[in-house]
Amino acid sequence: MTAHARIEAIANEVLASWASHSQIQTFSSRPDGITLAQAYQVTPLLRAAFEARGERITGRKIGFTNRQMWQAYGVDSPVWGYATSRTTRDLADTQVMALDDLCEPRIEPEIMFGIGAQPSPSMSDDALLGCIAWVALGYEIVQSIYPDWKFAAADTVAANGVHGALLIGTRHAIAPRKSAWQRELATFEAELQCDGKTVQRGGGALVLDSPLQALRHLVELLAKDPHNPPLAVGDVISTGTLTLPMPIKPGERWTAKAIGIPLEDVTVQFA
Repeated sequence: MTAHARIEAIANEVLASWASHSQIQTFSSRPDGITLAQAYQVTPLLRAAFEARGERITGRKIGFTNRQMWQAYGVDSPVWGYATSRTTRDLADTQVMALDDLCEPRIEPEIMFGIGAQPSPSMSDDALLGCIAWVALGYEIVQSIYPDWKFAAADTVAANGVHGALLIGTRHAIAPRKSAWQRELATFEAELQCDGKTVQRGGGALVLDSPLQALRHLVELLAKDPHNPPLAVGDVISTGTLTLPMPIKPGERWTAKAIGIPLEDVTVQFA
């Protein structure tokens, strides 16, 4: 099998796993293995498949920005995947979300940005923040096509960053209070509740020291990527979980609160 044929075979196996809601053996544990560079060659094939079935790319999710997760999940750097028009929703329109088409779903409270101008790797923090049109608190719902959430970083990339859905809360413009947002993003605290009980605490500093720095990491990563395009104006970027991710199941009601930054609580019910 040629190198390209193997990349195509990996993409097809991932797509088949999603379609059948079934899990597969990690590619990293197979005789040929998979490198991170090879996994990012799978990504454009997944994008092509999304677009072929009528989905529009809405942005990117950044994963494993929370260093607390690295040892638990056997990874050592952030990764990214695509969000699409099928997976991206406003929380105002999604009071209840069904979980039946996701494998081992988990919930992650996250800061989300809307890109208003194309960022570049050499920008200062102030300039990078100026490329962001809006900020929101929301959730990424993640899933694992690999049993028991055991995988290497390359496996997550091959599975589109284990992305399941983005649920976006109220958007707030960056420009009117730019310096305040920059300070608050690095210092605010977050609380995650299930059915009224607090189950996780975290905050912006756990996301590579600030969600703004997570965005910078993605911009730098894409600048070196010969297979995948840079960010575009209008993209939604989910910057990584503010707490450890938590397993979810139908019937539960989850709420995330941000303390020290003016972002509304976000609540979702699962079915």
